[in-house]
Amino acid sequence: MTPAPPDFRRIGLVTKPVRRTVPETLRRVAAFLGGRQHTVRLDTASATLLDPGGEAGLPLPALVREVDLLVVIGGDGTLLHAARAAAEAGVPVAGINLGRLGFLTDISPARATESLARILDGQYVEDPRCLLEASLATTDGGRPSCTALNDVVLHKWNTARLVEFETYIDGRFVNSQRSDGLVVSTPTGSTAYALSGGGPLLQPGLDALVLVPLCPHTLSNRPLVVAGSSVIDIRVCGRTDPAQLRVTCDGQDTLPVCTDEPVRIRKHARAIRLIHPAGHDHFELLRAKLGWSESPR
Repeated sequence: MTPAPPDFRRIGLVTKPVRRTVPETLRRVAAFLGGRQHTVRLDTASATLLDPGGEAGLPLPALVREVDLLVVIGGDGTLLHAARAAAEAGVPVAGINLGRLGFLTDISPARATESLARILDGQYVEDPRCLLEASLATTDGGRPSCTALNDVVLHKWNTARLVEFETYIDGRFVNSQRSDGLVVSTPTGSTAYALSGGGPLLQPGLDALVLVPLCPHTLSNRPLVVAGSSVIDIRVCGRTDPAQLRVTCDGQDTLPVCTDEPVRIRKHARAIRLIHPAGHDHFELLRAKLGWSESPR
């Protein structure tokens, strides 16, 4: 038996039971880790799947404080949810793909134990990815915020009309636009909503952000790539009622929009530590997921 590196002795398993293949993969991975003498911790959903009448699992915020590595079994949405909590605890994350695309959960379920064995034996690459933080001031002096690995989106809410807003970068006015909203994306999120809006693909390691307008009324409003250190302020203007707008982080957490204070978006102080088996190739992943054809030989 190959002893596990001490850094990954305690391993947390996180899943979202939306696919029929989740329980079988979860059981196989848990048994494999137990056979290697790892301490396995489960989130609430994973514990219920493995043993419905057994010991309850841990809520995600508690789980990330108890483990050295988090293994997500599911799709990119499951990893997005888990990774934000893992980033706060500084815990690395590996993903087994049971979703549709799998840009983040890049380990094949058919090779899950083989890939995990390589990672646990030290044959892995660590891939830091930046987070975004969106915040807004309130009349009571508070500043509610949410974080995102993929993107922060200003979007319409319960209206079929275009919305009007101004964008500022590092305090300098950039433009005003009428559109369906704006995607502010990390390089990681450039393969997500920003791509659907016509944005560019960014290498994950770039220190950059991309702003992608959603269905702008003026065709000269194009995607804009800015420095990763940029502070982006979005202010409602014109006849747009702020109640018609929301700010959504990774499609999961939502903030309201205020009249007098801008939404502020900037890079979060912490990064997410993604773990891949050795030999991971981002461009190979893009070719497979986006259906790119290779050059003829």
